[in-house]
Amino acid sequence: MRKHNPRAKRLAGEIQRVLTDALRRDVKDERIGNVTITDVEVAGDLRSAKVHYLVFGRDGADPEVQRGLDSAAGFLRNALSRALMIRHVPTLSFEIDTAIERGMRLARLIDAANRGDPEEGGR
Repeated sequence: MRKHNPRAKRLAGEIQRVLTDALRRDVKDERIGNVTITDVEVAGDLRSAKVHYLVFGRDGADPEVQRGLDSAAGFLRNALSRALMIRHVPTLSFEIDTAIERGMRLARLIDAANRGDPEEGGR
């Protein structure tokens, strides 16, 4: 199987669009109120998708939001099935997006190294 599957990439973009709309319009679960889908990674065989999300107004993971998303996974798969008209709808798994936190931490480390701060990892 190829490493960069263009179909998986296209499907990921469509899944992100449909999930964003469904979460905003159709999901009534109070736990999922301020969730934004930041990225979708579809497996090469198109059978599973990892959905990365952020919760506005909160730092870090919130177990209630995770439970709400897990609970809504079946409903969201049904919405994907209706919108995308594909034979096999990927199984959805939800994961908090930590890329922004990692980027901010890396930027702090670089700034500290440039300042020469030994406590922050500088020289």
